[in-house]
Amino acid sequence: MRPDWDQYFIEITNIAKKRSTCLRRQVGAVIVKDKHILATGYNGVPSGISHCSEVGCLRMKLNVPSGEKHELCRGLHAEQNAIIQAAYHGVSISGATLYCNTKPCSICTKMLINAGIARIVYEEFYSDELADALLAETDISLEQFDR
Repeated sequence: MRPDWDQYFIEITNIAKKRSTCLRRQVGAVIVKDKHILATGYNGVPSGISHCSEVGCLRMKLNVPSGEKHELCRGLHAEQNAIIQAAYHGVSISGATLYCNTKPCSICTKMLINAGIARIVYEEFYSDELADALLAETDISLEQFDR
């Protein structure tokens, strides 16, 4: 059966997340406009830095619970890496859709708002009340993908 566009791009996020070297959660992101992929990302450390799979997870070592103290991590989120990839290559993502395996956290949400993302489609729920409050003040469409 031929997938619709949302299913197609969500499936691509599932391929992108396979590149992640995060020991806690693998996440992929795809930024799309007019049915064309503009950028992809997955969670992991900056280029040239030792992967957490090689040196261990800082968050695990410090016993940081999920959803707290995002800054205590060697890696970047998939959404952040997708935004950075677009910027690095000079691609505007204003008006685009972000597809992601996990609902964006508040840090990524702030970046997506300022980058001009118009729609966010995510697969798995991630609880972040600040992200919800920020999105409630925007015109960004937030949709959970339903298989």
